[in-house]
Amino acid sequence: MNRLPSRRLIATALLGSTLLLAVTACSDEGNPYDFNSAGSGTGSIQRNDLQQTLAKGDAGTLMPRGPRSEFSVFRTLDDGTKVAQTTLSGAKSGFTGKVWVWAPKQYFDPKYATSGFPVLIALPGSYGYDNNYWTQEKKQFLEKVADMSQKGTSLPFLVVMPVLNPEKKYYDGSDIPGRPKMGTWMTEDVPDFVKSNFRTFRSRDGWAFMGSSSGGFVALKSVLKYPDRFKAVISSGPDIVPDSPMWKGHPQEKLANNPRKLAADLIKRPDAPKVYVAFQVGSKESLIPRVNRFMQEYGKGPIKTRLQVIPDGIHNPATYVRGMESGSLTWLSSHLKAPVPTP
Repeated sequence: MNRLPSRRLIATALLGSTLLLAVTACSDEGNPYDFNSAGSGTGSIQRNDLQQTLAKGDAGTLMPRGPRSEFSVFRTLDDGTKVAQTTLSGAKSGFTGKVWVWAPKQYFDPKYATSGFPVLIALPGSYGYDNNYWTQEKKQFLEKVADMSQKGTSLPFLVVMPVLNPEKKYYDGSDIPGRPKMGTWMTEDVPDFVKSNFRTFRSRDGWAFMGSSSGGFVALKSVLKYPDRFKAVISSGPDIVPDSPMWKGHPQEKLANNPRKLAADLIKRPDAPKVYVAFQVGSKESLIPRVNRFMQEYGKGPIKTRLQVIPDGIHNPATYVRGMESGSLTWLSSHLKAPVPTP
């Protein structure tokens, strides 16, 4: 015999439906988002010994120069800050791909309204297409950056997360002849996009990379190749040499994108600016000797290196986030420029 649902069951079902509707209604995922008119946050950078050398007064700020990109909300962190995404058509590379950006609470604080912010371009491992795993909640990377910036153990970075490749193939973040110009995309189009949309610093003191595995290679190579544009990098579990199969037939171009060659050339430059390279490796990874050898051969002159060996760490993002929390992100921050509050 079929029974009619009890009033209690009906009430419970209605309550559940109401809560579901409320949660759905409150979600703004996919909605348009403007970083320069978003609600102000309540955070403020805690001025500690990270920036004792920061000159008072002129922060060398570069205000957004346009054209502005159209962003949509990708997700919201627990502190209310947003990860937003857009599609960038690279004017110099000719490549079109997705870019995600997260801005810390300090970016919306009125006392930093005229100050630039340091930029951290974060690159994933594997193919990094058609997403960037540093955007994801389960990686806890952005949550850690947000927490550390509030505690004053990290600068409040603008975190920029572009796709790494134009398809599920490795391009080594380089302009391989006859292929999409992923080197130009990463080191010119993406920074130009950031300058068009955000308050940044004019000098390289406000620009850094981080990446893991294949993204660690691209991050390392980009900073060594363009030390006048980028000052520092966290390279986690990285490849050390270019290994894309698409280099076949282009040995000279491949060599020009080899971190070993780039580091050797930088050391020889009489006017070489200092670059700061923080390596991260899990204690269970087999590539520790490879990283140590690179540091012994090239960690000299203008190239300042640091190695974070993460206890019980393996080749994965969770390991590298632990390493950043344990010291790498603080070390990187100590060599970059902090936002300057209005006097």
